[in-house]
Amino acid sequence: MKSPICEMLGIEFPLLAFSHCRDVVAAVSRAGGFGVLGATVHSPETIEQELKWIDDHVDGKPYGVDVLIPENISTAGEKNVTWKSLEAKIPQAHRDYTKNLLRKYDIDLTTTNVADNQPQPFDATRALELLDVSFRHPIRLIANALGVPPKEMIEMGKKHGVPVAALVGAKEHALRQVASGVDILVVQGTEAGGHCGEVSTMVLVPEVIKAIKPIRDVPVLAAGGIMTGRRLAACMAMGAAGVDRLGLACNGGVGDDGNLSRENDRGILA
Repeated sequence: MKSPICEMLGIEFPLLAFSHCRDVVAAVSRAGGFGVLGATVHSPETIEQELKWIDDHVDGKPYGVDVLIPENISTAGEKNVTWKSLEAKIPQAHRDYTKNLLRKYDIDLTTTNVADNQPQPFDATRALELLDVSFRHPIRLIANALGVPPKEMIEMGKKHGVPVAALVGAKEHALRQVASGVDILVVQGTEAGGHCGEVSTMVLVPEVIKAIKPIRDVPVLAAGGIMTGRRLAACMAMGAAGVDRLGLACNGGVGDDGNLSRENDRGILA
């Protein structure tokens, strides 16, 4: 099954799988798909370790890296924002409300200690540092969510000859992403947890394809509720160049040897 996304990324199947687990990323790529490592929680040091491991276990197959750089964030323009400085802005009334709500339902409140200099979540500067490290490895895709990627990210992709993908949940999002210069659209319907919008995948994908067609030819990956090969085929029948499935190998597809079994996942890889 070939499509423009296969040619663009050098893969056998038009299937991308985003995962925070390096084993899943390597297994999907080895099986002919395209694994994408979620890098948001990493530091430059830990992402170097993860990507080196993937390089050693992916058998030379292509893979990518995903970051989260919000287009709009309340701390925009502030320098050196950390987890703790951000936490300090939470009013005591909000803290009390949360504790009382948890106590009401017998839920224990757990906390995790972070370093004093730990950057805030979704920090754009840290994300670009992660991409700098990532380009020391043979990555074939960089992806972003939470809005239009910053200009620096798109320029990084062009400099290294690597496509830039962006997540969208509405037709209006897609039009802005295409205008910004992204190379691939991940069109995600509400079936993917609802965090991208309220339009279903089967409605959103053809709507986006029709909207962007007069502007520029940008491959569309359908995402949200895609669990079998039949749904992959349905999305491609609507005009998608492939699909993105989060957590592809979480249903038993990765064997004890760390390989993605085509037999176990015949429905999505066949």
